Amino acid sequence: MINIGILGCGRIGQVHAATLRGMTNARAAAVADAMPAAAEALAVATGAKMMDADALINDPGIDAVIIGTPTTTHYDLIHQAAAAGKAIFCEKPIDLSVDRIHDCLAVVEKTGVAFMTAFNRRFDPNFAHLQRQIADQVIGNVELVTILSRDPAPPPIGYIKTSGGIFRDMMIHDLDMARFLLGEEPVELTAAASCLVDPQIGQAGDFDTAVVTLKTASGKLCQISNSRRATYGYDQRIEVHGSTGMLRADNMLENTVELSNGNGMCKAATQPFFLERYAAAYRAEMEHFVAALESGADVAPTGTDGLKAQMLADAADAAARDGEVKNLSL
Repeated sequence: MINIGILGCGRIGQVHAATLRGMTNARAAAVADAMPAAAEALAVATGAKMMDADALINDPGIDAVIIGTPTTTHYDLIHQAAAAGKAIFCEKPIDLSVDRIHDCLAVVEKTGVAFMTAFNRRFDPNFAHLQRQIADQVIGNVELVTILSRDPAPPPIGYIKTSGGIFRDMMIHDLDMARFLLGEEPVELTAAASCLVDPQIGQAGDFDTAVVTLKTASGKLCQISNSRRATYGYDQRIEVHGSTGMLRADNMLENTVELSNGNGMCKAATQPFFLERYAAAYRAEMEHFVAALESGADVAPTGTDGLKAQMLADAADAAARDGEVKNLSL
């Protein structure tokens, strides 16, 4: 039995706790949160011990920690957990500073603990199947990847101000997915961004609408489109065009029933947001983490994957602001 401590008992901590409740080879053994009420509620729901973060990390009975706290706390928690010999499952981003991410990865390497960056979309059954089809050369050589990711509505302005911006908070998932699907590192990036949804987002120094184009050394291209608003729901689609065919992963709908009548054809709405859309992905990534700890296998995505996604997000933000093509070295 793998005993896991959950650091951060908010929305994502609750998601991972729910997954652990359904597993027979791992459990949420302890929980901690800066808000005692949140920790107490999750402790009651899981049967875990309620502890402060320091005590949880240093408890010899805890094998691994899930870091689901605000990004600004990750750096210290990673250092503490690595020093205590705990395996680490860290939500993205590892940190908003590439230099600080390098520091985190250095201490992880020095201590030899397992470290996984939680890019859950790699574990989505549809996207994972699509990637396997690419690897099996079902469509020949990849030529063009198109990733569309649009939220139903923007988050609160308070969140926007501390999120690191649309590229580091939202598009970072798509930038990681681009690397996952292209099979080659991008060497060139261009970006454009606007504030079209909410002027307060622009006043906070961020964008709400953005596009990025990536190019690899062999010439493969990836287009990424993001928006903080989609009036029709949570929009998550991928299309990959290859030399002998095309693969496409469409939106997940509330149901598959389609109505046809004199007014036309009508399908169900998309699933509301990421918790519903990626429920299976959240379960699969935690199962992968636990299975790797049991077997001693490597975990993925790695800390290096988290670092490279952050480097791409930084380059995209800079390119959107100065309009220059960014040459990359990941």
